[in-house]
Amino acid sequence: MNTFPIMIAGAACAGFLQGLTGFGFSLVSLSFWAWVLDPLLAATLAVFGGWLGQVLAAFTVRRRANWHNVLPFVLGGLAGLPLGLRVLPHLDPVLFKAFLGVLLAVWCPIMLVAPRLPRLAAGGRGADGCIGIVGGAMGAIGGFSGVIPTLWCTLRGFDRDTQRGVIQNFNLTMLTVTMVTYCATGVVTRDMLPDFAAVAPIVLIASLVGGRVYVGISDAVFRRMVLGTLTASGIAMLAASLPKLL
Repeated sequence: MNTFPIMIAGAACAGFLQGLTGFGFSLVSLSFWAWVLDPLLAATLAVFGGWLGQVLAAFTVRRRANWHNVLPFVLGGLAGLPLGLRVLPHLDPVLFKAFLGVLLAVWCPIMLVAPRLPRLAAGGRGADGCIGIVGGAMGAIGGFSGVIPTLWCTLRGFDRDTQRGVIQNFNLTMLTVTMVTYCATGVVTRDMLPDFAAVAPIVLIASLVGGRVYVGISDAVFRRMVLGTLTASGIAMLAASLPKLL
């Protein structure tokens, strides 16, 4: 099977969404890549693409960071990264698809209704740090660092720009540390470099377009469409993987 078109399609869709919303590269890309790529390669490519998009966003979609808000997430995330790194080498393809399917099928509908849920005020910076630990661990597994913190910021009632500032800086920090660790520990191999080279320009172009769209319009309708599609993809992955697990 020729996996190249699927790899490029995943990079383009994920790059655009990340440029538009500041998060979601791994969820979108892996909804394509988990079907056709080895789990370790798919996870590594997702981290690389997410990191590349965040670096671009730091220069093209600048949001002034309130480090009083960002720091608890970052410190918690750095503590959580080693947990995810322990899990990564032991990923099983079927379990990986099932995990991703559950994540998509549960997280995306929650994100759809989150703006209408009561705002959370309890826990303060300690709760933010605990959410950061979860985000850091998930970031090391496959670049999912922004999934839970994004939901948490939405439930906190942060406005769009405040949330973008927190998630953008948190993701950039987590993905940078994860990529450095991947390279230092041999997770990134020479065999992966052609795949990195193939997706890099697609991610950059798509992220740039998404960032320009973000500046000009509201992303609410687009996010609803994307989250609905991802929910369907997660259900499909569960349907494909659960019979094998059972």
